[in-house]
Amino acid sequence: MSTELLFSYGTLRQPEVQRSIFGRELDGRTDAIIGYELDFVTITDPEVVAVSGSDRHPILRPSQAPDAHVDGTVFAISTAELAAADDYEVDAYRRISVPLRSGAQAWVYVFAD
Repeated sequence: MSTELLFSYGTLRQPEVQRSIFGRELDGRTDAIIGYELDFVTITDPEVVAVSGSDRHPILRPSQAPDAHVDGTVFAISTAELAAADDYEVDAYRRISVPLRSGAQAWVYVFAD
């Protein structure tokens, strides 16, 4: 099985969201993404709002601040689970590959603008 690393700073860290998307709770480790800051987006997809319990979701935007970083959790998931995460995320997000503070390379969802 191919394993992908997925960095989460928002609703994908919630056990109820993980059970809904992946059918299980994920084990993760603390890490951080450098060069980004946290913002928020309003979600209008009723299914995503129902699963996450909120219409206000965090989102990453690039930052020029020298100390910019966002703490989160990195999960090892299958390629099928990564596709399920893609299906969960709304159009405000796009998935990119980024280096984390630990040196690992991981997928993360950022502002699609």
